[in-house]
Amino acid sequence: MARPREFCFTEHDFEQVRSLLHERAGISLSENKRELVYSRLTRRLRATGAKSFEDYLKNFLRGGDSEWEGFINALTTNLTSFFRENHHFELLAQQLQDLASRSRSPIRLWCSACSTGEEPYSMAMTVLETLGPDPPVLIQATDINTHVLAQAEEGAYAAENLTLSERRLHRFFHKGVGKHSGSVRIRPEVRRLVTFFQLNLLDTHWPIHSHLNAIFCRNVMIYFDKNTQYQILGEMARHLDPEGLLYAGHSEIFHHARDFFHLRGKTVYQLSARKTTGMTNQVEQR
Repeated sequence: MARPREFCFTEHDFEQVRSLLHERAGISLSENKRELVYSRLTRRLRATGAKSFEDYLKNFLRGGDSEWEGFINALTTNLTSFFRENHHFELLAQQLQDLASRSRSPIRLWCSACSTGEEPYSMAMTVLETLGPDPPVLIQATDINTHVLAQAEEGAYAAENLTLSERRLHRFFHKGVGKHSGSVRIRPEVRRLVTFFQLNLLDTHWPIHSHLNAIFCRNVMIYFDKNTQYQILGEMARHLDPEGLLYAGHSEIFHHARDFFHLRGKTVYQLSARKTTGMTNQVEQR
């Protein structure tokens, strides 16, 4: 016999959650996510003291801005690991070598959904392995979820969860001792390459570098509908250098945004010829 729910959760409540999440974060929840929504938001009901989902959505969420952060944090998924989809980091290393050989300007990279930090720190490790100490590289790392951003800033991880080589563990991490035994922390030379801050990809203004050499936006677009994807990809195209690269997730295909990007290789995109020409004309007009 199934245990009764702690809180009543109606179809109307679920549709309200889906609508509000899409409105605030652009995320499209499928209909099979009812149990996920219930289990994650139940914690927010307890934390706020809401008596029901209707009470939470009407009085705690719509009643002001203070609970939106908790709402979005609860419903965003943050599955990640170091050097996930390693072929991207191999290509990034080639790109870094080429950029360093051709220009003295700072190389600008952006991790657009950094979660708990494994991805931007993998980018930073690739930079150090490729270009050596004190490289001319700036990495910005953003996420909508403030909870995971705090973890990323901390840069501490359970050693048992890492699948890195001993060489990388020794070079890029401090091993915890005493009460921190069993954990590792990112070394300062890796940490100082990365700047973390919150960013909602639906924001009208992105406080990030222009002329980015690479954008990592992997396994993010799968949470957005096609129209939202198109909007975000258009903004990314405006921030990317004409020769820059967009690194996408293994299941993400952007055929509907051909006027912005074309596929260069395995889940890696470049600006379309039309977009690049438009950007060149803008530079010439200036």
